[in-house]
Amino acid sequence: MDNSPDSSAGIFAIKHVCDGPSDDDGCRVLVDWLWPRGVSKERAQLELWLSNMRK
Repeated sequence: MDNSPDSSAGIFAIKHVCDGPSDDDGCRVLVDWLWPRGVSKERAQLELWLSNMRK
């Protein structure tokens, strides 16, 4: 693992799922109770959907 300041390890970005994926996205995770309207699973290109985050 590279611990230099230029390393992207441990860095994440928050985006709206409606914005769609980009080439520099890593693992894409949706954290929401409901699936967003008008966004297909193919378009979202998600690795994981965490829909049961209620306490």
